[in-house]
Amino acid sequence: MMQHLFKPAVREGSISNRPVLLLLHGTGGDERDLLPLAELIAPSSAILSVRGNVLENGMPRFFRRFPSGAFDEEDLLLRTRELHDFLDQAAAKYGFDREQIVAIGYSNGANIAASLLFHHPGTLRGASLHHPKVPRRGVELPELKEVPVFIGAGRQDRICSPEETAELDQLLSAAGARVEVHWEPYGHQLTETEVQAAANWFERNFQ
Repeated sequence: MMQHLFKPAVREGSISNRPVLLLLHGTGGDERDLLPLAELIAPSSAILSVRGNVLENGMPRFFRRFPSGAFDEEDLLLRTRELHDFLDQAAAKYGFDREQIVAIGYSNGANIAASLLFHHPGTLRGASLHHPKVPRRGVELPELKEVPVFIGAGRQDRICSPEETAELDQLLSAAGARVEVHWEPYGHQLTETEVQAAANWFERNFQ
């Protein structure tokens, strides 16, 4: 299995029926990086936080990229399938509903979460994508009817340009997803107001 940690749902009189949060870190992070983010977005939800299996100069990532920064699409597809299969194994091991997973990903983690939406319909009930790029171009997306997707983006983000955010929004929306884009006047960093917007989005869609 992929290296990970699992935190059961908080019991509030009965077991929480909120979706399981799938946490996917950015380059150089690990399975503990986004725990504070999950606590702010959905504190009563179960958490499955995963560490990427690829190393880039010693830094964990979820898939390889070339020196130019372009994604290694062959590896992206392989690692996306690997993550998809891992979720099947984790659901069986920990006893949570496989159809009730919402991804929260930042940067590289957001990219592989978007790749799950692009290539494995039904894997995610929804996704909160923080500063994602378009995982692949020139492919037909599956039907994503009514899948809620939050995109956090920065107007000054030099890693993920506003144009790329708009393109991803268009691709997901055209496939039927209900996309909400939240803009910040900053760069690639996460901000308090972006996290609060994601928490509000989660509450509206998964309460």
